[in-house]
Amino acid sequence: MGFISSLKRAFSKPYTTVSVAEAKELLSSGATLVDVRSAQEWRSGRAPQAKHVPLDRLQASTAGIQKTRPVVAICASGVRSASAARLLAAKGYRAYSIRGGMAAWRQAGEPVR
Repeated sequence: MGFISSLKRAFSKPYTTVSVAEAKELLSSGATLVDVRSAQEWRSGRAPQAKHVPLDRLQASTAGIQKTRPVVAICASGVRSASAARLLAAKGYRAYSIRGGMAAWRQAGEPVR
């Protein structure tokens, strides 16, 4: 393997950033939506199908998140979900992060409860 391909692999993202529409397609195909926001943020409104696992807890345990299904992470704006997706990918999950987080989710008119 050449030096350039080694560098590309070393600096490439191990997860994929997706739009809300792309996330909805993944979810309709069986992906798990994981909301990594704080408990207070979670209570302020969430996607109905989301599983709540705050980012600080996700680092310690992924219990209850199936490795056989893709995992889509969401937060308020997309920063923490990118960290979550990176962490999940390192643990062997097919991981995605929603670009724009819950702000984009709401703006797209998706349900919030």
